[in-house]
Amino acid sequence: MIEKEDPVISEEEAAQYDRQIRLWGLDAQKRLRGSRVLLAGLGGLGAEVAKNLILAGVKGLTLLDHEQVSEESCRAQFLVPVTAQGQNRAKASLERAQNLNPMVKVHADPDRIEDKPDDFFVQFDAVCLTGCSRDLMIRVDQLCSKHNIKVFCGDVYGYYGYMFCNLGQAHNYVEEKPKVVKPSGESNDGPKAKKAKVDPNETTMVKKTASFCTLKEALAVDWTSEKAKAGLKRTPVDYFLLQVLLKFRTDKGRDPDPQSFPEDSQLLRQIRDDVLESLSLNSDLLNDDFISYCFSEMSPVCAVVGGVLGQEVVKALSQRDAPHRNFFFFDGRKGNGVVDYFGPN
Repeated sequence: MIEKEDPVISEEEAAQYDRQIRLWGLDAQKRLRGSRVLLAGLGGLGAEVAKNLILAGVKGLTLLDHEQVSEESCRAQFLVPVTAQGQNRAKASLERAQNLNPMVKVHADPDRIEDKPDDFFVQFDAVCLTGCSRDLMIRVDQLCSKHNIKVFCGDVYGYYGYMFCNLGQAHNYVEEKPKVVKPSGESNDGPKAKKAKVDPNETTMVKKTASFCTLKEALAVDWTSEKAKAGLKRTPVDYFLLQVLLKFRTDKGRDPDPQSFPEDSQLLRQIRDDVLESLSLNSDLLNDDFISYCFSEMSPVCAVVGGVLGQEVVKALSQRDAPHRNFFFFDGRKGNGVVDYFGPN
């Protein structure tokens, strides 16, 4: 991570960001204003994250994507014009992204993320990876962890979506809490009056610290241990579904495609069995129902997961409010999301 000067909020910026300054404070907005973010992958989820970060007012956002705009991109991604088919997806997204907030420096990079040297990543304060392979995410996460750079990963597969974050061994933040009023020593109104009371009209800022693990550790939970077995019933099956979908991407170099539904459905079933067997788990843990609902990016799911992912990047950079630790899973079929931690305690 590069050294930053203390950012200054101009009068124009103060007017532009007035509502959010009132929400999370001037110091938090200053930290955002001094932050540079890399966003890899400009699919439907990437577009949602880009929009949220640009409107929040980061200093700079780099859009990294080597893919070309396809017909599916136009359906799931609102930053590319329908006339941009065949163009680079990052460059095609640049104009609309920049128009969202001229105060943010938005840059488009058409290179492959796999070809980027390590030095490329250390210029950013946060790196957000979408549509990347498991090996690449682990490599970037380990690199950024060494340089105290915050890492976020996310994807949408049909009705399902997830977010992972690694904010380092000691992420410091402040949280607004109702103020506790201690009773005065002169009170003679009995024992109840001597108890501390919460004043709903006053708040105080409490400093806290949270610890995170790497993505590699989070995906390598030992399910043969007694403690893991005891907690298996409380574990979201979405965690194992993610393992299956990442393995599919590794094996095929792509995500499940509706154009090859019969073939991909059979492969998903086989990968499910292989993954759960490798984890010493029964294949019944993840039934066949998921197969019909994990094809393509669905715009409503992108909006939900992109909103949460963008929110978590903003919270981490501004050091305001408790972060999600360390996974968020969304199931569009049920319309609900869950936050859970995986990794070493």
